Amino acid sequence: MVEGLSFELLMAIVVSMSGLVAFGLIMVFTLRSIKASVTVGVVGSVLSWLAGLYLFIHYWPAREAVIFQVNWIVSANIQVPFGFYFDSLSLLMLMIVVTISTLIQIYSIGYMAGDPGKSRYYAFLCLFAWSMINLVIAPALIQLYVFWELVGVSSYLLIGFYFEKYSASEAGKKAFVMTRAGDIGFFIGLVLLFLAAGHLAMDVFSSGEKIAAILPTLKPLFPMKPETLLTISAILIFSGAVGKSAQFPLLTWLPDAMEGPTPVSALLHSATMVAAGVYLVSRIFPFYEASHTAMLVMLCIGTITMLLSSTMAMVARDIKQVWAYSTISQLGFMLMGLGAGAYFAGVFHLTTHAFFKALLFLCAGVFIHHFDTNDFFDMSKGGARKMLIPMIAVTIGVCALSGLPPFSGFFSKEAVMGALAAKPNKIWLIAGLLGAAMTAYYSFRVIFVMWFPKGGAAGHVHAHGHVGHADAKEAQEDHGAHKGGAVWITEWCMLAVLIVLSAITLVLGFFHGDIEAFVAGAKETATAVHGAAAEGEHGIGHTTVLVLALSCALAGVILAWFEYGARRATQAGFLSRLKPVERLFANRWYMDHFYRKLLDYVVYGGFTNTFTRNDRVVIDGGIDGFSNLTIGLGRVFSRVQSGLLQRNLYVTFFLLALMGLYFFLV
Repeated sequence: MVEGLSFELLMAIVVSMSGLVAFGLIMVFTLRSIKASVTVGVVGSVLSWLAGLYLFIHYWPAREAVIFQVNWIVSANIQVPFGFYFDSLSLLMLMIVVTISTLIQIYSIGYMAGDPGKSRYYAFLCLFAWSMINLVIAPALIQLYVFWELVGVSSYLLIGFYFEKYSASEAGKKAFVMTRAGDIGFFIGLVLLFLAAGHLAMDVFSSGEKIAAILPTLKPLFPMKPETLLTISAILIFSGAVGKSAQFPLLTWLPDAMEGPTPVSALLHSATMVAAGVYLVSRIFPFYEASHTAMLVMLCIGTITMLLSSTMAMVARDIKQVWAYSTISQLGFMLMGLGAGAYFAGVFHLTTHAFFKALLFLCAGVFIHHFDTNDFFDMSKGGARKMLIPMIAVTIGVCALSGLPPFSGFFSKEAVMGALAAKPNKIWLIAGLLGAAMTAYYSFRVIFVMWFPKGGAAGHVHAHGHVGHADAKEAQEDHGAHKGGAVWITEWCMLAVLIVLSAITLVLGFFHGDIEAFVAGAKETATAVHGAAAEGEHGIGHTTVLVLALSCALAGVILAWFEYGARRATQAGFLSRLKPVERLFANRWYMDHFYRKLLDYVVYGGFTNTFTRNDRVVIDGGIDGFSNLTIGLGRVFSRVQSGLLQRNLYVTFFLLALMGLYFFLV
């Protein structure tokens, strides 16, 4: 632990508190001034980015963790710290969060132009980023859990931003409730671990050697072995990641979360909410490595999620929902890598995915802003391919998502595929290859539809300046907030961010070796990173895996081309000829229907009715019975006290006579 005030500690405070200060300033002082609120939000985000960049460069290559902390709670032998924890993983994730949140704040200047709730929007964005930043740099799992819940609250506020709209309000509640279901298990797991170990310090649970050392010292809470307690705690904590990262069976809230503004979707899917679950597993990865059962559960959940969500994306027409399903799928793919023992592969795919997924959502935002529809078939007919910068950018993002070289997603997905190939059971590799083919298919389905419109001429929908090649006069009429040069500024706030993210997506993969060396800073982590690679020497060769993965991705691209891009393509897809299967995928495998029935018949019809009867019959009935008894006794005794003196003397004399007779006879 580092003590004393230093410039590094000052920068840690800046990166930690800028978002909260900006949120407070907007909500208290500038809420009625949109320009002032935007300025405060962007300045706070830039300050966080500058401080995070300094810490990232200063602590490179982060061979040892640097901790700034104070004791928050002290009781007997229990100590709960609060502060900042900087190692290679937290610094990398910190840079991802501050970079993407800053870019999205700049992008939102244009996207949210003319929205009367823009000040509130920027306040919530600052709160969201602040919660995630402090989650990432937490020195203990208790602090991580506090900000974990604040991330959930922030996402609820932003998903339901347009609360006047019923669907948006319902989507916010659905996200909040379903993630809470996972958080219950997370909390129970933390409590078990805390009672057994006496602390939840991050430097212990992030170290394989320290976990092995404390395992024999765990307090026996129940008649079970320490290894069993560790496994149960690990699976319960993982349930929090299942909820937050929208994994099976708690995955249906994320597609509905698209009701919020598109920049919120970009932030939610790339660097904050859903990334938190995978980050949690990566953060305490040595803890999971100590339990083979927990790793197997993780691998199974990730595989099921990856395959199910890919099928859903194959039939979706809403461009934001397609990218939402792809997020669920890629998060499952990351967990497959981590479950297979490939720490770096999972973390690296989390890194590359953050940037190309932000790019895809922000491109979707430009199209939605232009065409006022989420249906990419309608965008295509409206002339989407004329918008060159967004179209090129979304194509770059799709190539990365599909794992095509030389884009960043190719490098990270191949690392995960190599880990799956190293497993003795090749079913995991087959599932990964199938997922790669489906990902390429549904991703290029969007691209080919938008590049090659069918069945309609390019129409005209309201636009913003050169983004849609509409005249400035109409843009100003549709959006009165845009006057003169303001149209150009708001337009390029969005386009500049797309260009930056496209560049990062293009070059990030080539820094694969540098990022691996950085992430593998600690000795014990390096062992975990390279463990899967060493195992892979006895499995399928690297070249074979590379060829298989690329072949599957190209097969998906080719199939999408013949169905959606070729001159004679009907743009219907092979699933349109399999109506029952298409309905199954479109209805999300009827998971929401199952949850509805579960709520209606089990929760409401079973538990709720039982508790209601208990409340009315036992609790209310008991209180009502006692009240009626009191009233009845009062009526009886009221007749004794009549207020007549002569009657009272008769009663007194009669009682005295009885007492005398009793004593005389006895």
